[in-house]
Amino acid sequence: MVLDKYVSAVERTDPVKYVGKVKRAQGILVESTGPRAAVGEICHIVPQTGPTLLAEVVAVHNETVQLMCYDALTGLETGDLVVASGESLSAGVGPEMLGRVFDALGRPMDGKGPITVRDRYPIYAEPPSPMDRAPISRRVDTGIRAIDALTPIGRGQRMGIFAGSGVGKSTLLGMVARNTSADVNVIALIGERGREVREFIEADLGEEGLKRSVLIVSTSDTPALSRVRGAFTATAVAEYF
Repeated sequence: MVLDKYVSAVERTDPVKYVGKVKRAQGILVESTGPRAAVGEICHIVPQTGPTLLAEVVAVHNETVQLMCYDALTGLETGDLVVASGESLSAGVGPEMLGRVFDALGRPMDGKGPITVRDRYPIYAEPPSPMDRAPISRRVDTGIRAIDALTPIGRGQRMGIFAGSGVGKSTLLGMVARNTSADVNVIALIGERGREVREFIEADLGEEGLKRSVLIVSTSDTPALSRVRGAFTATAVAEYF
């Protein structure tokens, strides 16, 4: 329905807000007096000028709250408001994500407009019990004969591709995304140079690979916390699918 995203937003809204004030900022670390918040909770820092900044509580001591920002601290001043959201970091998920590119927090960044997500998935989900994990018994075809013949991959298996720069890691990844027997690809481009992202999408992944892929991008010029959370966001999206 057209109103689904608005209904979902209203259901998540808490009319009571806890507010604090910035007392120090250094690098990507912000210290504030208040608000009442738990470690891992998301807060919104409201500068006098400029857009609202998103930050995560990383430590609390008496009335002092330490936060790390997902954005640059440009324009931040002592006394700016810090508003607790009452929520931990989560990612909006749904089939509508296929063929789209998102930032480390799951926000669309490909210029194709917003999406209506069906659900939200926690970034820090509890891992399954070791006794609940299925043994690796089914094969996943990559569509690359050399890999499928010599080093076949099982469903649930981890694998790594290690090589120097410029020798074809991204090309190989794009080939797997286009030809694999998997239904959905979730690709996290963490720490890549900005120009390399579009090159990968257009030259390596291609339209065929993109239409059944979800890309999470956090380039090398984003804050360190954003790059770390980008990997968690990609994992959360993959777990949903």
